[in-house]
Amino acid sequence: LRGPGERQLEIDRRLIRDRIIVLKRQIDDIQKQRDLHRRGRDNLGLPVVAIVGYTNAGKSTLLNYLTRAGVMAEDILFATLDPTTRRVKLPGHKTHPEVLLTDTVGFIQRLPTQLVAAFRATLEEVRGADVLVHMVDVSTPSWQKQEAAVADVLRDIGVLDDRPVVRVLNKIDLLPGSEGEDLAMEAAFMDRSVAISAATGEGIQDFVACMEDALQGLLVPVEMLVPYNNGEDLNLIHEVGAVETVEYRENGTYICGRVPEALANRLKAYSVGATEGGGAAAKDETDWVALGRGRHSVTK
Repeated sequence: LRGPGERQLEIDRRLIRDRIIVLKRQIDDIQKQRDLHRRGRDNLGLPVVAIVGYTNAGKSTLLNYLTRAGVMAEDILFATLDPTTRRVKLPGHKTHPEVLLTDTVGFIQRLPTQLVAAFRATLEEVRGADVLVHMVDVSTPSWQKQEAAVADVLRDIGVLDDRPVVRVLNKIDLLPGSEGEDLAMEAAFMDRSVAISAATGEGIQDFVACMEDALQGLLVPVEMLVPYNNGEDLNLIHEVGAVETVEYRENGTYICGRVPEALANRLKAYSVGATEGGGAAAKDETDWVALGRGRHSVTK
């Protein structure tokens, strides 16, 4: 209600300020929820792949093709304002059988300051990703400028140079003549680059191969002996790692392969090298101390 002497303009300003306060509180609540979801994803041990790119580059179309997630995919600006994450089983299983694939809002040049808050969730997902998939709409005449604009944003938030980036030249099916084939051939000779059509599925196998090469760098070699009563940990190794050797021994399952570094640290107690090497070192140290005091003989 209007107070004594308060004009309508002042009432409108007060209502707008109150509305802004409410919206900021809602954004903070969403931030807390996303932090909880992100910690839950981290506990899974699965690598996170974020699809980034200029608006209308085909990010949601790629996610739909790989996951059948039914995410809104339309030829409009900011069709995706809320990041969507899906668990994806990549064909081939060269490295990770499964990854977490996240669709993000499209970038634009000279983003208005009024929309910065709406992009916060996307920037958070990008910062937390292990691998970035940079989608580029090559059917647009200015696609090189759009690609550079996205790269500038990624560089500004500090994520372009410290993690693998897979460059995806999308919508080659819309190029005239043999331009699509020529671009695909050109991308084949570039590092972590691939030309595809997310709408038709053309080039998806090449995309998966590039993804697996990028994910390979996230794994560390391990050699573990998992007790038989710890089957959950053994299943987790198979789910998120690349197992090369499996042997069933008297005291547990011997595993040799590659797993994410976080999982390797978590299961360090099963490490064969650490257990045997540590035990041998401790034994040698005890023997030498005893020998120095003249109370022990050399073990043969």
